[in-house]
Amino acid sequence: MSYQIEEQLRTGQMLEQRDRSIKIDDSLQRLSWLMDDLIRVPGLGWRFGLDAIVGLIPGFGDTATSLVSFYILVAAVRYRVPKVTLLRMGLNIGIDYVVGSFPLVGDLFDAWWKSNQRNVALLSARATVSASEARKGKLSDWLFVGLIIVLLAALAIGAAALSLYFLILIVSQFSRTTL
Repeated sequence: MSYQIEEQLRTGQMLEQRDRSIKIDDSLQRLSWLMDDLIRVPGLGWRFGLDAIVGLIPGFGDTATSLVSFYILVAAVRYRVPKVTLLRMGLNIGIDYVVGSFPLVGDLFDAWWKSNQRNVALLSARATVSASEARKGKLSDWLFVGLIIVLLAALAIGAAALSLYFLILIVSQFSRTTL
């Protein structure tokens, strides 16, 4: 009897270890590499990717790179990643967007933060099905990710409105001083 229990425990542990080593699609790994590690600074060993470069374009850059990051977040639903991990991935994208919005300092932060690599690492660690099984996710997960994306889009719209407000405020101050 104890032999059967030991065998079940060992088999259960083997299944648990196998679940943790699920291989995700290479295209997601490649995307995170392009966005966060494409270019190496010779001599220093620092790496940065398209996220930091495209982020240099005011107004457009961080929004565009966040849209690319959404692809990894949506892929996580197909791999049936737990909701708390989806939320953490969304938080990584939000932090990348908000801090990355600041000129120059934000781009340096993007080069350091590497939200896409963080999210792919979370996805790799928390995936519950293999790439061949990852065709669709649960409806509740899709709704949850949809809510995260809507909140991040609201954050982007709010940031754009705030930027526009400050721009108008600065222009009005300059116009008063010249009169």
